[in-house]
Amino acid sequence: MNKPVRLFPNTVAGVVNALQQTFWEGIYADKVLESLFRENKKWGKRDRSFIAESTYGIVRYWRKLWAILGKEESENTSELYELFGIWWLLNDRTLPEWEEFEALKGFDLKSDIANLSDDIGIQESYPEWLDVLAFNELGAKWKSIASNLNLPAPVAIRVNTLKTTIEKVETEFQKLEIEYFQDEAFPNVLFLKKRPNLRLLDSYKNGWFEIQDAGSQEIAKFLNPEPREYIIDACAGAGGKALHAAALMHNQGKIVSMDVYQRKLTEHEKRAKRAGVTIIHTQEILNESSIERFSSKADKLLLDVPCSGTGVIRREPDTKWKLSEESLANVIALQKEIIENYSIMVKPGGILVYATCSILKSENENQVEWFLGKHADFSLDEEKRINPGPHSDGFYMARLIKN
Repeated sequence: MNKPVRLFPNTVAGVVNALQQTFWEGIYADKVLESLFRENKKWGKRDRSFIAESTYGIVRYWRKLWAILGKEESENTSELYELFGIWWLLNDRTLPEWEEFEALKGFDLKSDIANLSDDIGIQESYPEWLDVLAFNELGAKWKSIASNLNLPAPVAIRVNTLKTTIEKVETEFQKLEIEYFQDEAFPNVLFLKKRPNLRLLDSYKNGWFEIQDAGSQEIAKFLNPEPREYIIDACAGAGGKALHAAALMHNQGKIVSMDVYQRKLTEHEKRAKRAGVTIIHTQEILNESSIERFSSKADKLLLDVPCSGTGVIRREPDTKWKLSEESLANVIALQKEIIENYSIMVKPGGILVYATCSILKSENENQVEWFLGKHADFSLDEEKRINPGPHSDGFYMARLIKN
């Protein structure tokens, strides 16, 4: 049983406000909370923590909470208070005698939970269309994946071996009393037990480590970059995987980091400087010629393509409510376009790694099968799935060899 926690009208109202903006205005919860905290500077650390945890908890179990309440989704403010009340009761808390919770007096929570459908979409709280699609594509594995995507995501650290060692980072964390643990499935990753502001640390500013999910760290290793190779990361974003590749190459060779957004590449350059990486060169993708000029140049090409983000729902739980069948179809079409058009950058005998942070076969295995069906000059070497677990998000990667 949790210790009694007192509710305050202004912070509960903050949660309700956050839910209204997230669901009825379509804004992602992290952006909503940033804005609310900026507007309400009187809220202290405990208030902000309560509002964030409550908002994310309700977003994560949105469909299940409405099912327990026994009502259809509503934009009615009073019913959002009731939904908060259900979530609060589920966490073994007691509701105060407020008018907003009057309708929940005598509410038989245990009975309502017992009578809930055992459907995965209800129990683990996913929209019906996504639940059906995921089950059709993943079969029996969907149940555990759906559950794991509702677990909190730990902070994972990738040590920058160009500047230090994992032992030195451990020593630094111990000195600062930052608690961490390890998982034998990811032997070179440090997981933090709490969420300190790492960006304030001198060790972070000096480029000793990056914050990067454990599963994400597997992608650069799967690419297997070697010193003196010519590597292209064509969907580089802010560059986490390119920085990892540079470390694996001992900062020898060349990495061309490409993206359609210059602002991401600007951040990438800052990170590379902090990490002591000198072999990365950024290139904004402006048009088709931006790709064509690198035709047959890459020893290895990484395509970490835009995707549904279903593998990282733990970090952005409202993804499952923002995603739609239409937006998924659009991203699948974009993936096809990217792998089709960008694959020309691989030289004969070179390697293409296709990767996503999606759990769906329609974005992963099916896309690789489609591409290989059109390109006899490529063959599949290996594919790997990292399903969401207690210490990792979900990822897919496939290594293709150009004959």
